[in-house]
Amino acid sequence: MKTVALTGELRPNLGSKYSNALRNEGKVPCVLYGEGNLIHFFVYSPDFKALVYTPNTYKVQLTIEGKKYMAILQEMQFHPVNEAIMHADFLSVTDIKPITITIPVTVSGNSPGVRAGGKLIQKIQRVKIKGLISHIPDNVDINIDQLDLGQSIKVKDLTIPNVEILDNKDNAVVSVKMTRNVVKAEEPAKK
Repeated sequence: MKTVALTGELRPNLGSKYSNALRNEGKVPCVLYGEGNLIHFFVYSPDFKALVYTPNTYKVQLTIEGKKYMAILQEMQFHPVNEAIMHADFLSVTDIKPITITIPVTVSGNSPGVRAGGKLIQKIQRVKIKGLISHIPDNVDINIDQLDLGQSIKVKDLTIPNVEILDNKDNAVVSVKMTRNVVKAEEPAKK
């Protein structure tokens, strides 16, 4: 799993008045959970660009007042009108405790069903998994080289070593649907 580095500073005061003052200065109030006690800090808003505005999932190397923490982004709150980041929650991670996280699904290959005129539909963009941080991959790659018309690849068909997939096993991740053109082309052949 790839890592993004963020540098933060401890928040001198807590409360909505001080949080709003930080936001007005272009800073995002943040909290780090999981180290036994909560660590309240802030990070400059532009620093989140590499972490938030991407389809990828990253580990975060937090440096707060010179102390380093390994974490994942747990939750973010955005302003309802201008989409500015209002608050971020981080979860501290270790190599001995499993975590639950979502990772992106990527599709590779060339489907015979698509070449025959079918439409490839990716129903699930991200899968929820549980495992040790050292075993979590950057993404789940699905090869569709064997996927024909009317076929699908379900969550139960995915395998990630040393990681448990938490999504419903019967959900289709990728499928090839017949289009009207394919159905019309097959109708005269049946007569």
